[in-house]
Amino acid sequence: MNCTCPASTTLGHFRDDYYRCLGRRADALFELTDALLTAGPLPSPVHLSSEPVYRRGWGSFYAALRHGAIDAAALGTLLARHPLAGGQPIYAVDCSVWPRSDAEASPERGYYYHPSRHSAGQPIVAGWAYQWLTQLGFERDSWTAPLDVRRVHPVENANALAVDQIAGVLGRLPSEGPQPLFVFDAGYDPTQLQQGLGDRRAALLVRLRSGRCFYGDPPAPKWTGRPPRHGRKFACADPATWPEPTTEHTCEDAQYGHVQVRAWAGLHSKQQTRTGGGTRKMQPIVRGTVVLVEVSRLPRQTRKPHVLWLWWHGTGTPDLDVLWRAYVRRFDLEHTLRFLKQSLGWTSLRPRYPAQADCWTWLVLVAYTQLRLARGIGCDRRLPWERPMPATQLTPGRVRRAVSALVPFLATPANPPKPCGRSPGRPKGRRSGPAPRFPALKKAV
Repeated sequence: MNCTCPASTTLGHFRDDYYRCLGRRADALFELTDALLTAGPLPSPVHLSSEPVYRRGWGSFYAALRHGAIDAAALGTLLARHPLAGGQPIYAVDCSVWPRSDAEASPERGYYYHPSRHSAGQPIVAGWAYQWLTQLGFERDSWTAPLDVRRVHPVENANALAVDQIAGVLGRLPSEGPQPLFVFDAGYDPTQLQQGLGDRRAALLVRLRSGRCFYGDPPAPKWTGRPPRHGRKFACADPATWPEPTTEHTCEDAQYGHVQVRAWAGLHSKQQTRTGGGTRKMQPIVRGTVVLVEVSRLPRQTRKPHVLWLWWHGTGTPDLDVLWRAYVRRFDLEHTLRFLKQSLGWTSLRPRYPAQADCWTWLVLVAYTQLRLARGIGCDRRLPWERPMPATQLTPGRVRRAVSALVPFLATPANPPKPCGRSPGRPKGRRSGPAPRFPALKKAV
């Protein structure tokens, strides 16, 4: 273990700055984060209070989540100062659902899509949805750098919240350098994102359905009256409607074989959602670039490769080689979310109030960031059947094994607990009564 390397110094400074971002119950929240780093498989998150680094009782575990406070703005600034090592200004935005189907006493639940859990035969569950904004890298590993996370209210627009998150991250990034690229999956509306960002220095890359239709600019009118707004139709499912591409790129990749990328600039779609309802104003024309990605094979020959349609918007001319590789690296966020759920126990907690879930989510995010900063400090504690790996290429799971031996050597800014006597408990004769019930909210059409 090398505790004098630059990575160890960076981790120590990060821990000190993180402690300053904590408000009420700062000591308990900080030690709870250390317990997340050192604990192994646990039957319940409350068993984190039995870890040696957590010097408080099990009751303070619940009290810290109930009454603790975290400065999310200051913590976001701190995370932006520790970007992904060697990473590009490429970021992924995606939602992940925290299922709370049977928690009738928990407010602000909504109905969301879930790929593996069903309700009444439909892939829909009741719970909370969290939107993550994470920096990506082109290295072939599962490491990402989460920068922000927000809970999406059931009646809130996820596109508007994504614009707010992007604006907050852009305010913390340096003004010089390459243009940041934000990658989205098919569940987001590129038109709303593009209109929300406006003239901000950011590029968008959104996946499209294969049945979308777009239109070019109309020709000059040859008659009097209202001029046409849409020109020649571009149907993604009909190659006969495709004109000559504006730009084209081909390359050979070790995983995907022959890759062909084509782009058509200056296209727009017909907006179905009217922002100014009840008015006679015309919807603005939002132009962008439609990108088609075709590969000859997939890394795992489980199914036939399909074409990939993307929507790009930004300043200048898009680099097609960067675009298709950036969308491929977007799936690294899925590995991060799976590690947070399965290893760090993000969704294994059963809080009643969403504020407690928000606090727990930030603690899990900070714990994952400390694992990323601890790469290269500890040795590889591999299992007998695992292959040895260099210290700089360890996975999050292997780094967590080494961190359990590293945390006792790191200084902690948390103060030791103070004895406060025995709690008087609930007054005699008073009952708590049944908890109020909150139905899951449905978003209006």
